[in-house]
Amino acid sequence: MIDRLIERLDKLEPEEVQRLVLKIVQEKGFLEKVFEVLREGVVVTGPRGSIHYINQAACDFFGLDPKEAIRGEVGTLFPGLDWEKVAASGGVVNRDLVVRYPEPRLLNFYVAPFDNREAGEDLGGHVIILRDRTRTVARQRQEIESGKLEAVTSLAAGVAHEIGNPLNSLNIHLQVVERKIKKRADPGLARELLDSLEVARGEIKRLDGIVEKFLNAVRPVRPNPQPTDLNALIEEAMTFLGPEIADRRIAVTLDLAEGLPLLHVDPDQMKQVFHNLVRNSCQAMGSDGGIVVRTGGSDKSVFVTFADSGPGVPADQVSRVFEPYYTTKKTGSGLGLLIVHRIVHDHGGEVEFRSREGVGTEVTVHLPRAEKLMRFLPAKSEAAVIDVDVET
Repeated sequence: MIDRLIERLDKLEPEEVQRLVLKIVQEKGFLEKVFEVLREGVVVTGPRGSIHYINQAACDFFGLDPKEAIRGEVGTLFPGLDWEKVAASGGVVNRDLVVRYPEPRLLNFYVAPFDNREAGEDLGGHVIILRDRTRTVARQRQEIESGKLEAVTSLAAGVAHEIGNPLNSLNIHLQVVERKIKKRADPGLARELLDSLEVARGEIKRLDGIVEKFLNAVRPVRPNPQPTDLNALIEEAMTFLGPEIADRRIAVTLDLAEGLPLLHVDPDQMKQVFHNLVRNSCQAMGSDGGIVVRTGGSDKSVFVTFADSGPGVPADQVSRVFEPYYTTKKTGSGLGLLIVHRIVHDHGGEVEFRSREGVGTEVTVHLPRAEKLMRFLPAKSEAAVIDVDVET
């Protein structure tokens, strides 16, 4: 509307110009009122990260004065976030963010590029949506306290037992069949039957893996933290996954920063996180791709990033990647990222997921440098309070 007004400015009478300007002001005021009543925080930035608009909910989250915030830089709102990297990625970013002022909150941070390519415009800014998940998480923990998760865990253990026994029996019988084939069948038939046996064994192994993932997802195990060298842990994980990676002809590049401090984490659980992320990347790429693993840190946290050259995740699906049983893969269980999210949060850390369709996916695990309070179950008297004593 403003463009049309400028084009016709020299042809309009002053009264008409005044009427159109008034209409623009009224429409702007209407839209601002709509955003002001939202419970979600909304921030619109310019191409260099300057804040062009911020609603009252976002100001309340960070204890800001709207008039002061509108002149600031978006990077100052999110401690520990490399805004230049977010802006340069050009993709959608979804992660949780812990803030401690003016009160402890757990926010879901969702940022997307702001452009209008259909109209041939690329405005270069970003739209940020902030959702307060503090009460949601506290409510989930109250449900856990009431025994709902315990009931699910008992059921899962029973189902796993009932499935595990037949799988073990199948394995034993397949071994017997294999021995008889090798002794009695002619070579041509033996090769054909042995190939079928390998397929059957592979399916049994896959079922066993699904049961294990299901148990890990619904039966949280309290971490046993100890001083751990993050780089050494990554190298162990990549060595373990080496044959699987080589079989897919995937190139792995390790870019590990020197001088990182020891982290207070559970080595076995963190290796499970790394295994899940690498396998996710491998399954997404199929074969002949590349994975880059980087580590680094700041004064407050240490990070490890897994970046792949896979197909990426559509922008409208990024917000769902941590949901149980949600997967973009044909044979995926939808539990891998759920387990990653739970383990990292139990260690007081955060998971950042960003992806561009047709370019690749990047998952970053942020862990606190110093020992912090773990996000374990609160006492009954504190069930409604979320522990967010974590600096981000």
